[in-house]
Amino acid sequence: MRIFLINLIQSLLIERLFGLKIIDVIVLLKNTKYDKYILILSFLLVVLQNNIISQVIIKSAFPNLGFNYPVDIQNSNDGSNRVFVVSQDGVIHVFNNSENISKSKVFLDIRDKVLFGGEQGLLGLAFHPEYYSNGYFYINYTKSNPRRTVISRFTVSIQNPDSADISSEIILLEIEQPYSNHNGGQLAFGNDGFLYISLGDGGSGGDPENRAQNLSVLLGKILRIDVDISEGNQNYTIPNDNPFKDNSEGKAEEIFAYGLRNVWRFSFDSSGKLWAADVGQNQIEEINIIENGGNYGWRIMEGTQCYNPSTNCNTAGLSLPILEYFHNSSGGYSITGGYVYQGNSAPSLNGKYIYGDFVSGNIWSYDEIDDKNEFIVKYDGQVSTFGIDENNELFFADYESGKILKFSEGNINSVKSEIDQKVYLLQNYPNPFNPSTIISYNLDEEANVIIDVYNSIGEKVTTLVNENQLRGFYQIEFNINDSSKKISGGIYFYRLRANNYIQTSKMILLN
Repeated sequence: MRIFLINLIQSLLIERLFGLKIIDVIVLLKNTKYDKYILILSFLLVVLQNNIISQVIIKSAFPNLGFNYPVDIQNSNDGSNRVFVVSQDGVIHVFNNSENISKSKVFLDIRDKVLFGGEQGLLGLAFHPEYYSNGYFYINYTKSNPRRTVISRFTVSIQNPDSADISSEIILLEIEQPYSNHNGGQLAFGNDGFLYISLGDGGSGGDPENRAQNLSVLLGKILRIDVDISEGNQNYTIPNDNPFKDNSEGKAEEIFAYGLRNVWRFSFDSSGKLWAADVGQNQIEEINIIENGGNYGWRIMEGTQCYNPSTNCNTAGLSLPILEYFHNSSGGYSITGGYVYQGNSAPSLNGKYIYGDFVSGNIWSYDEIDDKNEFIVKYDGQVSTFGIDENNELFFADYESGKILKFSEGNINSVKSEIDQKVYLLQNYPNPFNPSTIISYNLDEEANVIIDVYNSIGEKVTTLVNENQLRGFYQIEFNINDSSKKISGGIYFYRLRANNYIQTSKMILLN
């Protein structure tokens, strides 16, 4: 038995420092003759795990700042380490990337140009790859009379790097918008140096004129243009390998990919792969890997299901999503695309695509290599956009509160050394447990405290605390027999929210 235990623990250490879950080990042991050692081994594993396993936490990135209707977060990649936040009503804010920053500056204010309301407004920002030398940046906004999407270029002020030259606007594209919704909104430079632009299908519901499949219009597409060369009366050219370059059939040459309903946010990973999150119609939200000339199915399909017609649709030549979720509280109702994480603050997320849902607040990570989707946290707010700084650290914005949040990670064993933080959540004990466990947390100031428990798919199981509490150290018992819902063995998450601080940890319930 001694040899068996040593070999098992060594195997676990090799497997990503306990990448195999404790519950899996216990199930494994139940199928062996060593089941009488389960409790001893579980205790040893928990002790070891608590010394080496880190947990992802979410906290306010800039506690002293807030923004109206934040919809985009960008950096200028010019070595200044500044952060730019786009407000949908028509303002771009800039500030130094410091947690203690207390004030932002107005980089650009075009509220007099922007048609703001619903899904309309100033929606996207992209800095030219050579911004440091040319000062060019590009925006995506809605304008009225007639209602249209405008893609334009501005130049930074020569006198002030924290301010744009308001008179420098050059229009690249204007696309008529028949309805007030489904404007898309993202624009970003790819690794190839070309500008990519997302446009929704034009709105209403169900794409009534089938624009996403119509290659003569730009709606329902991702476009790609070369902004470094002008041609004729256009302030851009068409890249040579665009799928419909020089066609004689009236297809729009700007199109890079089509069959998309409303890609609100897309991003490129370090390899140049384009990840796009497409907002669904009635039942499915989806994530696609966008490739040159790809048709992503809308309105023929919604996700992997037929939409029009509702059955027996022709899927030939269509590219299906790599991931989808359904409209319910476990999934959500409006996907917000994110980024493949390449930062240092949350190592366990490295190489995973992080995304969320605007309505449900669920945030997940997707590992493309292992085809594994994991729930991170259920955020109590509206996840409107993600963004990265010059160090590839990941942020997201809460449209409701105007706050910018960030991901971090701390070793569970180092909690005591970090207890001077305003709020800190400790690992529950015992863990694994049945039927009860103790959850402890520290408050360094008075706070409105909420502690919720969720199952592995993001459904709320119970609320343990919802009250204002004074500074101090607290302990609360979670007993499955006290819950009104049936709770079975498995992985659960408990989330602490205290004022603007949010942290989530994992616990395991034994059958």
